[in-house]
Amino acid sequence: MSTQLRNGPGSRLMATSPLAGMLPRIAGTGLLWATAAVHLDLYLTGYRTIPTIGWLFLLQVVAGFVLGGLVLVWRSRLVAAAGALFALATLGGYLLTVQFGLFGFREVRTTAGIVAGIIEVAAFAVLASYAATESGRPDGGHARNRMPLNVSPRLSRMQAGLGVAAVSLVAFGLMSGALAGAGSSTAVSQSSGYGAQGTAGSALRTARIGGVTVLTNAQGRTLYSFAPDTPTKSVCNGSCAAYWPPVRGPLSAGRGVTGRLGTIRRADGSIQETYDGHPLYTYVGDSGPGQAHGNKLDINGGYWHVVPVS
Repeated sequence: MSTQLRNGPGSRLMATSPLAGMLPRIAGTGLLWATAAVHLDLYLTGYRTIPTIGWLFLLQVVAGFVLGGLVLVWRSRLVAAAGALFALATLGGYLLTVQFGLFGFREVRTTAGIVAGIIEVAAFAVLASYAATESGRPDGGHARNRMPLNVSPRLSRMQAGLGVAAVSLVAFGLMSGALAGAGSSTAVSQSSGYGAQGTAGSALRTARIGGVTVLTNAQGRTLYSFAPDTPTKSVCNGSCAAYWPPVRGPLSAGRGVTGRLGTIRRADGSIQETYDGHPLYTYVGDSGPGQAHGNKLDINGGYWHVVPVS
């Protein structure tokens, strides 16, 4: 004997399958866990040493895994909406850090950042769509919260879908614009005035930061050394050089600079300035003279230090 579903006054509209709505929840969980995994990798490979940013990364990791688990096991529109907003907020924080910097740290365009951003837009789209549709009701599919009689459920779902699509497109557009503005490591160096400014006659200077006399470039920005480097080789390339633009030359020793200047040839064939055998870098997290946000950071494969003047 088969069981028939009725829509009469005394009947309930039951879900046709206990697995109804499971697919978007699985997809949403996977996307939340994916972005949490990207942030966990970044946290473990050096972001944990960045003041405030490190704790925010850890919070994002924990929240991403917890929300993903709740979305998977709890069929709730509210939980799905929370996951969608979390993904959107994570993307917003990233774009804010790329555009303006946050807590003394400025992000640059990297493959990991682009991948995480795309995942977060997708997570928002999937979870927001689930939360906005009739199948995502917290009552497990029972028609308690019915639509008004003059509103078509199909039309309502279509409007919700269009709204989610519009927000997703806007988020993706903002991400694309922000990352295009961030540019490559070379563009960051030139537009920010960090590296690639060694015109003839540019003189190194000194500054007192934290009670220590340190080396700066001609614009007064703090210079750094990378512990894994050798006097003849820089091991900071690729995305590392986006955060730590190598200092170009030719440079001269300004007033109070008594160390030995030199140069090395980098892996890409360009010339990098050295001081007492240390290849020199600036840091994108420093927005102006007198700052040393990169000092003692353990990131991109090793420790970074300001360069004390002999």
